[in-house]
Amino acid sequence: MNTETPTISIAAKCQTCTYWQAKADSTGECRRHAPQTIAFTVEEDIKFESRFPVTQAQDWCGDYAAKA
Repeated sequence: MNTETPTISIAAKCQTCTYWQAKADSTGECRRHAPQTIAFTVEEDIKFESRFPVTQAQDWCGDYAAKA
């Protein structure tokens, strides 16, 4: 019989990550890596733009690093 108390782990969140920059409300940009290029069509022309991924403050990932 296991009598140990279960360990509860709390996931690190984007809002407390050194790589995250808040933008509006509860969203922000992950700046861990270079911006990603996206392509989209505007009136039959293809446009390209580079952007950082947008995440929610409560999101998390494996690249987390606590703010200093």
